[in-house]
Amino acid sequence: MDPLILSRMQFGANISFHILFPTITIALGWVLLFFKLRYNATNDSAWMRAYFTWVKVFALSFAMGVVSGVTMSFQFGTNWPGYMEKVGNIAGPLLAYEILTAFFLEAAFLGIMLFGFRRVSNRIHTLATVLVAGGTTVSAFWIIALNSWMQTPAGFEMRDGVAHAVDWWAIVFNPSMPYRLVHMLLASGLTVSFLIAGLSALRYLNGDRSESMWKALRTGVFTAAILIPIQILAGDQHGLNTLEHQPQKIAAMEANWNTGPNVPLVLFALPDEAAKENRFEIAIPDGASLVLRHSTSGVVPGLNDYPGNHPPVFPIFWSFRIMVGTGLLMLAVSWSAAFFLKRRHSLPKPLAMLMVPMALSGWLATLAGWYTTEIGRQPWLVTGVLKTADAVGPVGGSHVALTLAIYLILYVLLLIAYLGVLVHLALKAAKDGDSSPLPGVMNAALSQPAAGA
Repeated sequence: MDPLILSRMQFGANISFHILFPTITIALGWVLLFFKLRYNATNDSAWMRAYFTWVKVFALSFAMGVVSGVTMSFQFGTNWPGYMEKVGNIAGPLLAYEILTAFFLEAAFLGIMLFGFRRVSNRIHTLATVLVAGGTTVSAFWIIALNSWMQTPAGFEMRDGVAHAVDWWAIVFNPSMPYRLVHMLLASGLTVSFLIAGLSALRYLNGDRSESMWKALRTGVFTAAILIPIQILAGDQHGLNTLEHQPQKIAAMEANWNTGPNVPLVLFALPDEAAKENRFEIAIPDGASLVLRHSTSGVVPGLNDYPGNHPPVFPIFWSFRIMVGTGLLMLAVSWSAAFFLKRRHSLPKPLAMLMVPMALSGWLATLAGWYTTEIGRQPWLVTGVLKTADAVGPVGGSHVALTLAIYLILYVLLLIAYLGVLVHLALKAAKDGDSSPLPGVMNAALSQPAAGA
């Protein structure tokens, strides 16, 4: 058992599980702020009922993200000591900034969001929501800054084989960071939009026609319908940036072997690295050149220009297509749902049934995009600075295999439990509708006895 392969699988399993939850909390904090501001403006208790349904999802997701993040961070010392030895002078401070400037905000003020309604002033409760939402975004900023630096390192110099910072501005705002940050924030927004829309559709299918359900459903659907075309544009710009700084990754994504003009856009293929060709290829003539160079005669890099220095083609090729295909399905579903909600103020049952599993479509697209990014960096851990094989620790393969198996079992159980709780919350909200009192205080209309009682 190769410790390198097993360590990569273990870290990949950890990051795959972990990223699911920040992807929700990053955008959900802002959705909660929207719910709260709408309540402040209208005094409509349905907005607060939507708020308290989804703040529970936020709290649960935040807790899952913290737990999985802690176990992931341990692996820097156990499985990948070469990483911190080589680039710890840069990675360490960025991770510390994330904890000090963001995590503490979320942890400190989440309790007020959950339990402080009418126990503190409305202004303080709103401020707590602002700080938590801002904290999630600042947290994403620092993590994306580090990840982007690993992809396109800048602002450092090597001294005795160790990276030292010489320009923190260049490190943080490295060439790919702005594109990657925008792409990730939009991905989080879409993940949350479809999660809200999907669980609201589940409530709809269970006969819930409450105002809080309608408000959450419309928020999820219309936000998704707006964000998905923006994400397509942002993804195009991110791809052009990757073409400039990581051409071998683009070559793998397109399964293009030879550099040249008039490169076709491969829709389906089975890339064969041994033969350096694609089997069963279905392609659009000149398509890749048109997409990447905005000209049918544009030159697209080929994998043969990077012998031994390009990522594995098969997983990159297919993960990218899963991401794009999921995005196109999100576009079709969100626009269809927006049409029916706007014109007919209802959802056809087949569309509502489709939206329920689409609640997890953001996770699927995010994971596919994350695999494209991270596997696409191979064989480098930090591009041009540290190879993955040089960072792995001296842990025996059997030990890594054992902990990997334990991680996978726990993650499957935790994921099942998490999804079960989400479904339970949705069905409970469908059952209660708008009849339950708001947390912390009885709604005046519910707490006062009827006249003559």
